[in-house]
Amino acid sequence: MLNLSIRGRKGPAARGAVGGLRAAILAALALGACAAASPLALAGPALAARAPLTEAPLTEAQAYDIGREAYAYLFPLVVMDVTRRVQTTVAAPGLAPKAAPMNVLANMRAFPPGDFRDVVRPNFDTLYSNAWIDLRDGPMVISVKPGIDRYYLLPVMDMWTDVFTVPGTRTLGAEGADYVLTAPGWRGDLPAGLRQVEAPTPIVWLIGRTQTNSPTDYAHVHAIQDGYRLVPLSAWGHLSVREAPTPVVDTEIDRKTPPARIVAQMPADRFFTYAAQLIAIAPPHAVDGPELDRLARIGFVVGKPFDFDGAPAPVKAGLARAAVDARPGIILGLVQAGSARRGWRYIVGGMGAYGGDYGLRAAIAMGGLGANRPEDAIYPAAFVDADGKPLDGHNGYALHFTKAELPPVDAFWSLTLYDREGYPEPNALNRFALGDRDPPQYNADGSLDLYIGGADPGVGKSANWLPAAPAPFSLSLRLYLPKPQALDGRWSAPPVRRR
Repeated sequence: MLNLSIRGRKGPAARGAVGGLRAAILAALALGACAAASPLALAGPALAARAPLTEAPLTEAQAYDIGREAYAYLFPLVVMDVTRRVQTTVAAPGLAPKAAPMNVLANMRAFPPGDFRDVVRPNFDTLYSNAWIDLRDGPMVISVKPGIDRYYLLPVMDMWTDVFTVPGTRTLGAEGADYVLTAPGWRGDLPAGLRQVEAPTPIVWLIGRTQTNSPTDYAHVHAIQDGYRLVPLSAWGHLSVREAPTPVVDTEIDRKTPPARIVAQMPADRFFTYAAQLIAIAPPHAVDGPELDRLARIGFVVGKPFDFDGAPAPVKAGLARAAVDARPGIILGLVQAGSARRGWRYIVGGMGAYGGDYGLRAAIAMGGLGANRPEDAIYPAAFVDADGKPLDGHNGYALHFTKAELPPVDAFWSLTLYDREGYPEPNALNRFALGDRDPPQYNADGSLDLYIGGADPGVGKSANWLPAAPAPFSLSLRLYLPKPQALDGRWSAPPVRRR
């Protein structure tokens, strides 16, 4: 399924909706203890430590309040590293990683299978290109050949999940470019023609997407993917294809459980200790100063190990409760994020560039890790029908677009169905999405009816049917290169009505 482009180097809505989905996801997560392992040894210079403020010992209630904030603040960082480990490492020598080793670009050559669980809410509209990049041994160059004839984007996000550069259709058109990614603070001379992009953290994640209209389109998309390059600056211009680096062996990480669930199951001591190791490598953002001062009050200081066992008893007790209570708050934040219109939730402002909105950032890490900037794509989500009742595959539903209501895009759109946790649901048709490229069967007046549910809607309607298992589900309506009316709220999707 993966084609490894090996040019790197070896290196390490309604109240009912909220209540229904919240209960469903909480049950699915089964929040309990998890013996997740420590992150890979990623030695690097730590930031200057913020010393704890001198004050009277914290009470358990104070530590609890700080801990709940800190959990949401740190959650995306930990989810990112667990995802990296799941994708780039192996359980034993000689095995192939799920994606590719660090600093190697892997191109997915087919849509994800129905049992895909590595990333929540994957799309079935594009073929992915994936690379986890470590810049501490030197800059890396991302190259895009000119002449791409369709929608594509190669967003790169830091370890806090902020998208800081987006080579793609919107930014480059069909021109292509050569970007050099550098670690924070890197200084040096660059060859002519390279655009320097200083990464906020020394480890970053490139998760590219190239428009793919159907499996019959794979060959054309593969040729485009083969034009993407990731090479060290030190080898720029003269590196040829060579043997893949040996993947790092990580015997402790759970490769069967989805990364977000792994993190959600960590006990407080494991979570905060792990986060302290990571934040020493991934510098906090400039806006995070007040949060770091709050963390220092519980003894969590950037650049230093966090000694949970050695913390005062009230701090330990407060953090232990905080970790448990913060998780459902993140899930609730996901359900309530953005604005609700006609049963759909729209998250536009802040997506992919969160600033100090730590609640939104944590919610997206829980339910949509890898989200793009809204100018490149938006994802209205539906968890309830027109009557505010949770969507369930035991029922049948219809989504009716008038001609004027069809999603306004400059690229394309699709509707995808996910289970209660945000993963694909296997079905007999192997159909996980429907969109304007399938193509669906339009009505004589230009309107469109899509059918969702467990039962075939009948003769003449099957082509517009999105199957669902007999269980709760949710929908994502993806708009690629959305037009202004989709971004500013002038357009809304029609409600999902029970048939």
